[in-house]
Amino acid sequence: METISTILSHLKKEITKDEYECYIKHLTYDKHSSQDDILYLNTQNIYIAKWIKTKYKEKLLKLYDIHYNKKPNIKIRVKKRENSPIINKIIKEDNKNNLKSTLLNPSLTFDSFIVGSSNQFAYTTAKSVAQKIGKLYNPLFIYGGVGLGKTHLLQAIGNYHISRGKIVIYTTLEQFMNAFTSHIRANNMNRFRDKFRECDLLLIDDIQFLSQKEQTQEEFFHTFNELYNANKQIVMTSDRQPNKIIGLVDRLRSRFEWGLMADIQPPELHTKIAIIRKKCELDGINLNSDIINYMATHMGDNIREIEGTIIKLNALSSMLNQKITLDFAQNAIKDQLEEQKDVISINDIIDIVSSELNIKPSDIISKKRSRIVVSARRTAIYLARNLTPNSMPQIALYFGMKDHTAISHAMKKIKELKEKDDDFNVLLEELSNKINRIKKDNSI
Repeated sequence: METISTILSHLKKEITKDEYECYIKHLTYDKHSSQDDILYLNTQNIYIAKWIKTKYKEKLLKLYDIHYNKKPNIKIRVKKRENSPIINKIIKEDNKNNLKSTLLNPSLTFDSFIVGSSNQFAYTTAKSVAQKIGKLYNPLFIYGGVGLGKTHLLQAIGNYHISRGKIVIYTTLEQFMNAFTSHIRANNMNRFRDKFRECDLLLIDDIQFLSQKEQTQEEFFHTFNELYNANKQIVMTSDRQPNKIIGLVDRLRSRFEWGLMADIQPPELHTKIAIIRKKCELDGINLNSDIINYMATHMGDNIREIEGTIIKLNALSSMLNQKITLDFAQNAIKDQLEEQKDVISINDIIDIVSSELNIKPSDIISKKRSRIVVSARRTAIYLARNLTPNSMPQIALYFGMKDHTAISHAMKKIKELKEKDDDFNVLLEELSNKINRIKKDNSI
């Protein structure tokens, strides 16, 4: 027992706090079954057992080899006393119908979520709900665009409680509908209801797909009521607010709004950079600052897509046996970056610059000479010269300047700043790409 305790204490130093608390802390040593060359470790349920085998077994063997010069056969098993009738029923039903609900991704934790001003409220709310399920905000409704972190927070709540002996059901709305349909056809709705109503937490992804699904809405309405009345936690995600889900019956819409709604906005530049760094750290991928900044400024706000690109770069680097340089990265992802062919107006540029730098658009074309206004004006002029077909005299006329010499002076100042300030270069790249994306959206 002392040996395994020592090994687990060493493992604790190599993984995150959340990983240890969720998956390793509650591992117990089975003294009666273990032998010199075989160690049996028990955990709470089959899902944690599978994850430990996949994620940590090799680490444990390596630590044994380092500290005790041996590699025993390690067996991860589920504690028999945790196999309650309800859990057995859920596992049996999952296997029978090949459903993937409840199979959370253990890497999606609160520790691995990068927090910025765009997602601070949703993160704080989700963590509060995880700590006081069924008592604080029920239901919790998280909404926002594609790939911004809704599923991450949803699964972080589930992972927080999986290791605490709670029965957690995570499913997409599509999986919920498929299970509902298959159980109706098999005439065994009691099993379906046992699965979704006998849990401590119900986590539903992409609830907006309930739209126009009358029969599924009816069943979900009753599931919602059963869980809510039993003080069981319900958390949902959607790409829009409940009142914007077309074809959602009023009684469901009102229930979705009973608790708290938290939105996630597209990440600001420094948050995107932090997310990329964190993803590289978790996956053991080495990207330098130039590559990270290039990806953050040139790619959109879909974090899932950015993470996929990181994996793609690493895979290409491995297959081609080449180091990931900036040139390598630019060439590898150029097909993902569409060239913007539409003509961009100076109005587009001023709107984006004023929004990003938090000043009024009217100030940029005014005669004001405060430092922040002058800086914003020069930035807008530089972008107008590089992103529009307007000549310097035309730009001067738009900004109310005497002639093209004033524009030339502004361009010179910006170029000087670019040569000595890397952060300003990153800002220019981000502004350029936001301008291009806004113009693209307007042309669709």
